[in-house]
Order: sequence, then C-alpha cells, then structure tokens
Amino acid sequence: MRFTKWADSTGGICDNTRFHVASMELPPSSLSLFDAETPPSVQSGDYRPLAARIRPQTLDDFVGQEHVLGPGTPLRRAIEQDTVPSLILWGPPGSGKTTLAWIIAQTTRSHFVPLSAVSSGVAQLRSIVEEAIARRQRTRQRTIVFVDEIHRWNKSQQDAVLPYVEDGTIVLIGATTENPSFEVNAALLSRSQVVVLRALERVHLQRILDRALCHQEGLATFNVVLTDEACAYLLTFANGDARRMLNTLELAAHTTLPNAEGKRVLDRAAIEHATQKRWLHYDRAGEEHYTIISALHKSIRDSDPDGSLYWLGRMLEAGEDPLYIARRLIRIATEDIGLADPHALPLCVAAQQAVHFVGMPEGNLALAEAVVYLALAPKSNALYTAYTAVQQDIEQTMNQPVPLHLRNAPTPLTKQLGYGTGYQYAHDYENALVEQEHLPPPLQGRRYWCPSDRGFEAELRKRMEEWEKLRRQSRPLSPPP
Repeated sequence: MRFTKWADSTGGICDNTRFHVASMELPPSSLSLFDAETPPSVQSGDYRPLAARIRPQTLDDFVGQEHVLGPGTPLRRAIEQDTVPSLILWGPPGSGKTTLAWIIAQTTRSHFVPLSAVSSGVAQLRSIVEEAIARRQRTRQRTIVFVDEIHRWNKSQQDAVLPYVEDGTIVLIGATTENPSFEVNAALLSRSQVVVLRALERVHLQRILDRALCHQEGLATFNVVLTDEACAYLLTFANGDARRMLNTLELAAHTTLPNAEGKRVLDRAAIEHATQKRWLHYDRAGEEHYTIISALHKSIRDSDPDGSLYWLGRMLEAGEDPLYIARRLIRIATEDIGLADPHALPLCVAAQQAVHFVGMPEGNLALAEAVVYLALAPKSNALYTAYTAVQQDIEQTMNQPVPLHLRNAPTPLTKQLGYGTGYQYAHDYENALVEQEHLPPPLQGRRYWCPSDRGFEAELRKRMEEWEKLRRQSRPLSPPP
C-alpha cells in the first residue's frame, strides 16, 4: 500500500499517515522549571491530538458501528477482500468516518489519496485522475480518493469526478455530517453506496476512553486518574462524539498538575473547566435544523407539552433564530389547530412580536408559552385539508369564470351583459340566509371545509348545520312600508 506525500512548509517531505517533529535533546542545565510539567506527547515531539495518536489501525480495533462493520456484514467483507466500492460515509461528528477511511486505506492494497473538500479544486482532481489512470495501466493498482467534508464540494467539483467514479478509474470515499440527499449530486450519489454511521453509545465511548488512558501513545505516561463522577460527566458531555470526548480529556490532563504521588487526578471540576460550555450538535442550515423542527412540530401535533418544550429548547440553546421558530409556530397554529381554537394564531403572533420586541434570551419564555398552548389546544387539520383540496382543484381543473350573478355591474355595459342578474341580497331574507350557489358550475356542490367535532370547530359545525336548515326555510322579508 502506498500513500501520497507532499512537501511541508520547510521543504521536507511528510508522510500523510504520521508527522513527527524531531525533539531536541538539551543538557539538564538548560531545562526550565516548566519542562517537568510538559506533557509526554509534546516532549516526544508528537504534537498530534490524542484522537489521532490512538486512532485504530484495524477493523478489529474499530469501536462501534456494528450494524455496518460487524463480522459478516457486506461492507466488512468488501474491505477485507479489497473490493470496496465508492462510499459516502454519513454520520454525526466523532462517529468514526475519517477513522474508517484510514482503516480502509491500511487494509486494502489500493493507492490512497486524502483530500479536503475545502482546499481541493478541479485542477487537483484532474491531476489525481491522470495519475490514477497511469497507475492502473502500469501496476493495475486501484486508487481510493478520500474526500473529507464532501458536502463542501461544489457542483463543478462533483461533476468533474463523476465520470471517473462511473468507469472505475477511482474509488471515491466521501465523509459528511450533512444529509447526502441534499448535499451530494444525485448522479454521484447513485454511483455510490451510502453508509450511515450512528452517534456512538456510552459503552463505545467508555471503551475508547479506556484505550486513551492506557495507550502508550495516549495518556498512559500521564498517570491520569479519572474519578467515577468525572467519567460519567465526560461521557454525557461527549454526546456520542468520540473526538469531542478525547479533546476534552486531553485538555483536562494538560491543565491538571500532578499530585505528590505523580498522578493527575481529574475530577468533575477539572472536566467542567476544560469543557466550559456544552456544545450542542446543531446546524442552522443542515440536517439537525430540519429534524429537530420536525420533532417540535410532531410533538405539538401529538399534544405533548414536554416533548414540545424539549425540542424548542434544543433549538434555542443551540442558537437557532427565534423568529424562524415563531414563523413555524404560526404555521402549526393554522395547520394543526385552525378554528378548533381560534386563539392559537393570535397567541403565536403575540409571541413573535414579543421576541421581536424584547429579544433573546428574554423572549424564549414567550415562545415556550406559545408552544405549550399549541400542544394543549384541540387539534384540527380541517383548514389545511380544505385549502389543499382548493389548490388541487385550481391545478387540475379549468379556471372557470365567475358566475354572472356574483359579478358587480358598475357600468351600463356590464348590466347589459347580465352581470349581477339573479343575485339574492342576503339581508333581504330571514336570518340573512339565502340559498345561492357560489362555485363555478363544474364545482357546484363541492365541500372543502369540513369542521371537526373538537374545540371551537364543534360549535362551528353545529352552526353550519343549523344555518343549512334555516337557509332552506328562509323567505324574503316584507318590503318596508
């Protein structure tokens, strides 16, 4: 297996698997007071983060994702047999996408070329493809191109690589945290297998944590002791992200001085100091944005105030635009509640005005009030169903002219054409009700709005039924004397 190499800033050549900086040995007299506290990884010249230093090298060492990498799974067999197809690795941060790509590189006999979607361009892609063609003709060796954050590739970059993925010149492995259905060219997506990685569970994180503490390239020489409370807090803080957990652990170890016994004891306070504020996995324009707003909408629709408040908090605490949430609540008030509770819409509009007026974080309670009210309001989608039916009729039928009796006749010509002829003025009839058709002839008798028997719509339903009876019995009023 070969690895692409490139020149570093000093003109030397760096192997992309590891980069060690030679440490200088100084005479004991030149050591300062602080050298005794310098982390062993720095003393040895290895400045890579902890996550990189203890990265698994084989499939057997890989932790988690058993649903796609367990013994006997198709992907594992493909890796072991060196028949890996083009892949899109989709999963949350710290789930093992990059690690899996490196394991594939070390397990297969293919030439491995790592790229960053942020810095690579079409010219570089063409150069890689030319080398891949020459290599295949010369040695019959396949080329795997790994693109980290492939969702950052623009359309021209994705189009440029498409024909070479299709004819097998290169095997593409892309890693992304975003839904590839939205971020990856459909043609490229159809020629790749999407592998969905899941956030790591606590048991997986615990195994990785144990590895970090005892691995010689990890924290074994630090003499780190992690209290049970600190361990539990760190696993919770990681939220399924192994890289975040390891980065936090390493920072806490670096900033904690050894005790008299030479041990670095990390309690919960040390971990909290290293974390400062918990980072919430959320992207205002990505997958989490849409999945969480969907969870909020469905929790309200299912009349669950607790679930509704939780998903509202997940968005607000992660920095979502509160006015976006207010707009969605207004939609929910009309789509899922409607006239079953006519106060729902004004309350949501008031919440939007409150957020706009007082700002955040004070406005969060106005949104919380609206969310709880919507969750506990009687539900009806009668308005949504009615307007959807109207849209379908408008789309699927001819745009019929307005019936003559419903037209105004402001001019002699319009009167001559029959505008307004036959119109019955409701106030000239008992109860201001009159039987009169208001739809074009092809749609006459069509019922769009069918109120439910929940909330205020039940009252409106009774009103409609009563009015229908009165309308059939209605007679013209006597003309005034």
